[in-house]
Amino acid sequence: MKKSIYELSAEEKISWLKSHGHPSFRATQLSQWALKPGITSFQQMKNLPTPLRQQLEAEFCLRNTQMVTHLGSPDDSAEKFLLRLSDGSCIETVLLHNDKGEHTVCVSTQVGCAMKCVFCASGMNGLVRNLSAHEILEQFLFVADHISVTHQSAGTANRLSHAVIMGMGEPLANLPNLLAALKIVSAKDGLGISARKITISTAGLPDGIRLLATIKHPYHLAISLHAPSDSLRNELMPINRKYGIHSVLDAATYYFHQTGRRVTYEYILIADVNDSKIHARQLCSLLKNQNALINLIPFNPVESLDFRSPSQERIAQFSEILKENGLSSVIRHRKGEKLEAACGQLRLHHLPK
Repeated sequence: MKKSIYELSAEEKISWLKSHGHPSFRATQLSQWALKPGITSFQQMKNLPTPLRQQLEAEFCLRNTQMVTHLGSPDDSAEKFLLRLSDGSCIETVLLHNDKGEHTVCVSTQVGCAMKCVFCASGMNGLVRNLSAHEILEQFLFVADHISVTHQSAGTANRLSHAVIMGMGEPLANLPNLLAALKIVSAKDGLGISARKITISTAGLPDGIRLLATIKHPYHLAISLHAPSDSLRNELMPINRKYGIHSVLDAATYYFHQTGRRVTYEYILIADVNDSKIHARQLCSLLKNQNALINLIPFNPVESLDFRSPSQERIAQFSEILKENGLSSVIRHRKGEKLEAACGQLRLHHLPK
């Protein structure tokens, strides 16, 4: 397997070019071409001399990631891709579309997951490994290529506009590689996705939240809360036994004070588990002093998991209690519910039995 060109730093590109008899300014041209949607071959880089393109083709590749499966929702609002990495591991990447012509990519940061949340398919087979920075970046490039082919109209419909780091894995457990990828993604001479349109989601690692706050990137932070008490969160999210819910909230407060960015709390509503009036009132008490937005997400059924989505009446009731207590919330209905949209579910079906 050839090495990915994205594994090379700017300095390494220059060094390689000089060693092959080419001027250093070619490094800038090469980087610009490599991040251009739809460019999947060095032969497409027309302002590079033919000998250089041939040398690059012989040693490097532009895409180490290969598509295994592609699923689309009936309403064309979502697409899901199962991607195979160079070592044979598979990850999931999701592309969401809205009626404004905007495209949001949801990327993974790990193969598998170590968090073992009981309602999630990603961690059913444990953590395999972290993704490298270039493997995270290649997910953005893959969907950018896809958009350039399938959406030919002008304007934002030709490019990615938003990103959510909510795919497989715990992003803050792989923060250095994630930040290295996002630096390129958010750069004006990179993919140009504004850092303010990028959301990083975490199961709640306080040290990682504080580190992200200290770095002071303008990314949004979303915390997967899913329970209003330690006792219930311990059952749903075993990582809570290590830190505790108040340690997570303290870190979130620190993040808000350091960045000025309001924190989003994600709360998956699971029928008869965390969706009662009592749970809603407990959540109000827990978050009453937080500058927060609560994202209510009806559970997306996962094969082999004995959980259900609440009724519309129950969801509305929960939301109304939050509103009555002065908390900001939105109900997020998952796009692509019919395409194995629950995180990790598609990969799980392709793992050896």
